[in-house]
Amino acid sequence: MHVSLTRNSMKCELEGQDEFFTSYDDVHESFDAMGLQENLLRGIYAYGFEKPSAIQQRGIVPFCKGLDVIQQAQSGTGKTATFCSGVLQQLDFSLIQCQALVLAPTRELAQQIEKVMRALGDYLGVKVHACVGGTSVREDQRILQAGVHVVVGTPGRVFDMLKRQSLRADNIKMFVLDEADEMLSRGFKDQIYDIFQLLPPKIQVGVFSATMPPEALEITRKFMSKPVRILVKRDELTLEGIKQFYVNVEKEEWKLETLCDLYETLAITQSVIFVNTRRKVDWLTDKMRSRDHTVSATHGDMDQNTRDIIMREFRSGSSRVLITTDLLARGIDVQQVSLVINFDLPTQPENYLHRIGRSGRFGRKGVAINFVTRDDERMLFDIQKFYNVVVEELPSNVADLL
Repeated sequence: MHVSLTRNSMKCELEGQDEFFTSYDDVHESFDAMGLQENLLRGIYAYGFEKPSAIQQRGIVPFCKGLDVIQQAQSGTGKTATFCSGVLQQLDFSLIQCQALVLAPTRELAQQIEKVMRALGDYLGVKVHACVGGTSVREDQRILQAGVHVVVGTPGRVFDMLKRQSLRADNIKMFVLDEADEMLSRGFKDQIYDIFQLLPPKIQVGVFSATMPPEALEITRKFMSKPVRILVKRDELTLEGIKQFYVNVEKEEWKLETLCDLYETLAITQSVIFVNTRRKVDWLTDKMRSRDHTVSATHGDMDQNTRDIIMREFRSGSSRVLITTDLLARGIDVQQVSLVINFDLPTQPENYLHRIGRSGRFGRKGVAINFVTRDDERMLFDIQKFYNVVVEELPSNVADLL
């Protein structure tokens, strides 16, 4: 058995717990290999996922099999889509009753999960409702009585709805705790236990958490039977050694000029330019080419064959500037890329890491330049907070940094 450092550092938490978990190591390299229903797959691909992340490769299938699971991974690794897929795969859509209950520590997270669940279940016709504090109780009751398949919510409001029997528990067969560590540190432990008492005895439980403090292990002991434990190490990507800058472009329409001013610098090295939509890839590619700048472009609408050819050209260095979307951010591991431009800031802070992060073990340096309009200031602030980094204004001698 290979014992990793993480395993040892967790040993103190898990002394004497080893017989309780079984570990689960099957890996599915593609969504197609997971045996998911056709319409769920359509939703997954339409949402923009191409290849499952590490936690998705290991975590979706055991959940779909109805096993109790403990999945431990950092935030930003795709946990949400893991349990959303697992829930959607197992719902009986002919029955408009709540069959899955997902708890999250904050309203924002509950609403975010609701969005993902809805998007992935788009072709399945899933009905999802977020039950959170600060909204109308009457409205909640009305929606629940009309019937939903999945409820996502915060513990207080969910407990309230269960107690009033506006949310009926008879058909609930899946119970998910997301960010369990956060939930416990916010003092929701008693409420979670109370909710549990109101749920059917034979229920599948999934616990998702970045860390496993003793209270979280206690929950798993109390409520789970023979859980499988899936541990995914922090992504090898890192922002170390990458200098990050921003350029104030004020208005969206000034970005193009700014990019053209930088073009000479771009072409010295190999660089990747990220935009947020496929249409924008096409638009920007046309604009750059009409100004006689050589650029390549890839996005998800192109067939795999075309993309492979373009990526080969780029890797070989015969084309030096690549314009693309987030969809392909994870697939670009080009050794020589030393400049990344976020023409558009990513819509999710997690994607920032996938765009500019490096496999730290190569110890390469890099530069990232973020184009920031007035509307983007908030996002840049969030990114800095999320990664605990400082992004400075771009100095004029950018070429010397590469």
